[in-house]
Order: sequence, then structure tokens, then C-alpha cells
Amino acid sequence: MNTTELIRSRRSVRSFDGAAPDKELLDDILRYAASVETPDSLPIEWRVLDAKAQKLSCPVITGTDSYIAGKLRREMHAEEAFGFAFERVVLYAVSKGLGTTWIAGTLDRPAFERAMELGEGEVMPCVSPLGRPAAKMSLRESMMRKGVKADSRLPFEELFFCGGFDTPLTPDKAGDVKEALEMVRLAPSAVNKQPWRAVVCGDTVHFYEKQGKGFVAANGWDIQKVDVGIALCHFVCAMEERGRKTVFTLADPSLPHPADTVYIASIQIG
Repeated sequence: MNTTELIRSRRSVRSFDGAAPDKELLDDILRYAASVETPDSLPIEWRVLDAKAQKLSCPVITGTDSYIAGKLRREMHAEEAFGFAFERVVLYAVSKGLGTTWIAGTLDRPAFERAMELGEGEVMPCVSPLGRPAAKMSLRESMMRKGVKADSRLPFEELFFCGGFDTPLTPDKAGDVKEALEMVRLAPSAVNKQPWRAVVCGDTVHFYEKQGKGFVAANGWDIQKVDVGIALCHFVCAMEERGRKTVFTLADPSLPHPADTVYIASIQIG
């Protein structure tokens, strides 16, 4: 599986061809999901759900009844851990020829949470449909993609910095992390807000969240931290593909940063 090629070619799929994925393939994806480790080793329980059999609904999805979902304890760093692991699973599913899309809000959440048998203190952050993409997008899907400018991304130098937030990093100065940061730039995010920011300091890259309004729930759950977890996944996958080792740390470098930006994690490159 060439991860960088998958990241470049993948798109969110909401229209499927109506054929149910083979059970053997779904079982294979579940086995892979169970093997994925999160940065803090937080355990995630994975399930494939059948919308028809379990009476689940997701109005933005057509042509498939199969969904993959995960649940975990609601605790520190759970958002980033889930984003990291779920994106690994999504990319694996795409490598098997399936279409996917991250869904957090446009679904019958109570029904999905019942199907996942959510326990006290547990959360099911997102789900993804699984199926073969339809030959043509539905009008609704096309309009949704247009509405969030799904195919556009912020410029490299608006997302990444060198030594501190006062020095934008351009691709020609990014050196060994250029490709990995480009994979971060291409990551999906809720309504395409791209909330990740990264500061390169020598052999360590510090990741931050640029907080947007309306993304933190009353219970403190921050969906944009899930997005930063996706970005971390893309960075690690790209560095691994280049044969480089990565080590997660939570040592805040205490860099001066904008008021709406918070430290998330650091990755040291070996």
C-alpha cells in the first residue's frame, strides 16, 4: 500500500453502487483496525454496522448499508488518538478499492450509538460508510463538495512554520519533511477547516490546533482535535514510507503562538 498515493487520490465518497462489500473483505478491514496502535495506546473497539438490519440512517449516504465505527473511553487525547487510528483504517479500506467518508454529524447518532452499545464514559466520534463508489456522484454529493470547497487546501506556508509562528515555512525550505507536510496539507477535516498547524524545529515537528468556533461540544469534546489526529496520521505514514522512524511526545515547547492556537503533540524524527 503506497500511502502517499492513496492520500493524494482519495476523496470523500457519499454515493455508492448498491453492491454490498464481501463479508471477507469487511472482516479483513476489522482485523486491520484491531492491529492499529494509537499514539497513547488508547484502546478502540471497532465494529462493522449494517444500516438496514440495525435500522440506522444517514441521509447523505446512498447505495450502501455498511459502516465502520469505533468507540473508546472519553479521556485526555482521545480525540487525536481516534483521528489517527480511524484514518489508518480509512486508508486501508481505500487500498482495497472501497469508498469512504468521515461522518460525525449528518447521521442518526442515537441509533448508531445504540448499535455500538456505547457504555458510560465512552464515545463514538465518527463513522464511515464502506462500499464501491458509484459511477457518478449524486447531485447532493456534488453540492456538498462544492459548499465546503472539498478540493481546495490552504497554501503550504499558511499551515507550516520554521522555528516559530513568526516564520512561515515554504516547500523549498522544508527539506526532509516536505512530502510528509504536504500529506498533512491534503488531510480531510470537518467542513474542510484544516485546523492543523505545525512548527518545524530541527528534527522535531510540533503540531497545534487552530481552534474554530462551534467545534467544541458542551462536554468538552473537540472534533477539530480529531482532525489534528488525521494530520498526525498522514505525517507519520509519509515518514514511515521514507524509512524514517517517528516518536510521539507531549513535551510542549512553549513557543509563542496565536491566541486561538493550542499545542497538541510533537513528533521527533529519527
